[in-house]
Amino acid sequence: MRLVFAGTPEVAVPALDALLASGRHEIAAVVTRPDARAGRGRRLVPSPVAQRAEEEGIEVLKPAKPRDEDFLARLREIAPDCCPVVAYGALLPRVALDVPRHGWVNLHFSLLPAWRGAAPVQHALLAGDEVTGASTFQIEEGLDSGPVYGVVTEEVRTTDTSGDLLTRLAFAGAGLLAATMDGIEDGTLRPEPQKEEGVSLAPKISVEDARIDWSAPALRVDRLVRACTPAPGAWTVFRDERLKVRSVALAPDGPGDGSEPGPGELLVGKNSVLVGTGSHPVRLEWVQPQGKKPMPAADWARGTRIAAGERLG
Repeated sequence: MRLVFAGTPEVAVPALDALLASGRHEIAAVVTRPDARAGRGRRLVPSPVAQRAEEEGIEVLKPAKPRDEDFLARLREIAPDCCPVVAYGALLPRVALDVPRHGWVNLHFSLLPAWRGAAPVQHALLAGDEVTGASTFQIEEGLDSGPVYGVVTEEVRTTDTSGDLLTRLAFAGAGLLAATMDGIEDGTLRPEPQKEEGVSLAPKISVEDARIDWSAPALRVDRLVRACTPAPGAWTVFRDERLKVRSVALAPDGPGDGSEPGPGELLVGKNSVLVGTGSHPVRLEWVQPQGKKPMPAADWARGTRIAAGERLG
């Protein structure tokens, strides 16, 4: 088939690479978000997908909005058979959806109908899901509600951050998307409507959502930190400054006699830093003070000279 691939961040690159490697379809163009400012100099930088496409000499389209007339006219000129999509980052209007004869097929990082929305991997971790996966589905105007072509599953590890899990799903999903394109071309795949039960939503996690509530149980704190790593980054407050919490570990249950630290209270040992929660303490592993690089929590505690009874939050 003649394809136009739509995607923006690094997580979309494995799928583009898989389609290029298959050699079965022609990627006539790539659609991605406009260049964004990045780095200290705030220079305009092309998206990872744009950079990869340019390396291959593929035409790159960067509409400010996918309903822009110039973009739609060029899309009609290219006349794709299908448009595979991975984390493009903009809603597609009906006029764009109607251009390819096989529509737009999205690779979504959840087992639909679970976790429809912008942050499926983060919400799977927050919920404590033991298994997640990726789905390919036909895009329609509803939120991730279109019929599904195929799925792959992935076990969630107890130490997974959203970055870890998303990386694995990006590669597993890349193969699924390539196989979906093959199945659409040869007519062996037909999308099946999503089940009406089991629908859950995964809205984008804001910086405020990523603030740690130390009165929550230890398991909830651990899930929040892992779900928000690397972005937007779980955080708390210490001495009126923001402190990012990059990693925690579930400490053994305390004696339950009231001797363990209270919620947010710091307990500094020779080589460890414990923080009280609503259940039992967690061990701080890596933190990032404001304006500094990430560091082991024990090093931070030594340099900070934490007094008895000081708290996070």
